[in-house]
Amino acid sequence: MKKQIRFGLDIDGTVTCPETFIPYLNKHFNKNITLADITEYELSPLLNVTKDEFWVWMSKHEPIIYENAKVAASFLEVYKKWQDQHHFTYISARGNHLLEITQRWFEKHSIPYHHIELLGKHDKLNAVKNHNIEIFFEDKHDNACDIAEECNIPVILMDTPYNQDPIPNQVVRVKDWNEAAVWVNNWMNT
Repeated sequence: MKKQIRFGLDIDGTVTCPETFIPYLNKHFNKNITLADITEYELSPLLNVTKDEFWVWMSKHEPIIYENAKVAASFLEVYKKWQDQHHFTYISARGNHLLEITQRWFEKHSIPYHHIELLGKHDKLNAVKNHNIEIFFEDKHDNACDIAEECNIPVILMDTPYNQDPIPNQVVRVKDWNEAAVWVNNWMNT
């Protein structure tokens, strides 16, 4: 029997489709942006609003956005191959007030989980350490680098236009979940 691995996964832009926010942003801010236009994680400059204005909008709209988010391409197929063998902890910057919506979304998409931790901030280091995570999946560049370097574990970085800065050796950039699965399966078998 293979060793059970403790997977840590970000939710938004990693398990959910990175384009999730775009229709809502375009509608509310009267824009016509695509994922390719989002070249930095901070969205307020692209939308020509202040950070405070963006976060007021975000706090009002995030429940409906998260409730209707699409699952990232190939995630379910890959996850089904791993789900009975490994432990899955989801660690997200979402606020804990969104836990019920988040759990319903997982149930709606038939994604089992062992634990969901909503931190309300992007710093995930303590949560990764507290849960003894052995490999992490992320879309936010600085989170991926910090987790890899501070926790000394591999981090799979889901490739997006907003995370193109250089990465350290322990961060592995992949184009999709199928490519992630190949890397992870090779890593588990070494």
